Amino acid sequence: MRQYLPLTDIVASLPPTVPFVGPETLARRSGRPLQVRIGANESPFGVSPVAAAVMRRAIDDLWMYNDPEAHELVEALAAYHAVAVSALHVGAGIDEILGDLVRIAANPGETVVMPLGSYPTFAYHVSGYGARLVEVPYVQDHVDLPGLAAAAQAEGARIVYLANPDNPMGTWRPADDVLTLLDELPNDCMLILDEAYADFAPAAAMGPMETRDPRFVRTRTFSKAHGMAGARVGYAITHNEVVTALNRVRNQFGVNRVAQGGAMASLGDTEHVAHVVREVEVGRAEYVALAAELGLGHIESATNFVNIDLGSGARARATLAGLLERDVFVRMPGKPPGDRCVRVTVGTPKQRLDFAEAFRETLKDLAAA
Repeated sequence: MRQYLPLTDIVASLPPTVPFVGPETLARRSGRPLQVRIGANESPFGVSPVAAAVMRRAIDDLWMYNDPEAHELVEALAAYHAVAVSALHVGAGIDEILGDLVRIAANPGETVVMPLGSYPTFAYHVSGYGARLVEVPYVQDHVDLPGLAAAAQAEGARIVYLANPDNPMGTWRPADDVLTLLDELPNDCMLILDEAYADFAPAAAMGPMETRDPRFVRTRTFSKAHGMAGARVGYAITHNEVVTALNRVRNQFGVNRVAQGGAMASLGDTEHVAHVVREVEVGRAEYVALAAELGLGHIESATNFVNIDLGSGARARATLAGLLERDVFVRMPGKPPGDRCVRVTVGTPKQRLDFAEAFRETLKDLAAA
């Protein structure tokens, strides 16, 4: 008798795909190590030395399970943001929290709205839980907030996702406009505001910590300015009823003991984060100058990356391939209008120099082809 893999209908219908092809996979495919890794919006400036010391000491306690409630970290985050402890939820990176939010707010077949080509991992979760995705195109490289509101109303959406500043474009919308969007959504529609790049954003993009509306969820991460992408620590700031719902479905031991201690220590090392933010500002300016030198445009960014405008998707793809042949890892947005660009993370001074050299060589070879 033939045996069958007992998949759910939802999983059986999904294509064999992942949100991103990782840099490690790219290196395995080429058979060579990457020389410049500036494609995943990590922070090559590293983790806070204070946090690193705490994390090293925590290794001796790995025989114990971590606190599943991450209580000390939650208390520290609540104090940092001046919100109630009941308004905080910690997870293994924003990615895990996004999946859990889809799980608690959108039934299979219900509609979720997001910008076309925005953070692919969120779309991955929407499909994985069987919800229906509606995407709204960007307008002049910015998220179309009225378009998101109109789509949510027309489709009866359960969730609208917005990254501010945006990934992959790097542009941003004023906080007041985001709150206007919230007001224009259906009464039973959740707004997920992904603020992964908050540390690099202008003050006008960051509104007050509103936790009274159960439709409003903000997410933050330790993966960017804190340099802890590999530790997987993110959190949500929201109404206590949303936190209660998330606790019903969360991974019980999702944020490990080392990561919890490191995040607490990094939160207190404000000078390290300020140093990273200053270095990113310098690096962004260098990329803008490099683009101008080569006769290229760019998209103004409020993040730790810059999109350099190659003018067309075909030229951007050729540039991406040429850089990878030189063992330089960057990315390009997958959908228009960003797919005319290569997206370059701000690296260390040496990484920026090495990228500039490889970028010039790649464009020279393409021009000669």
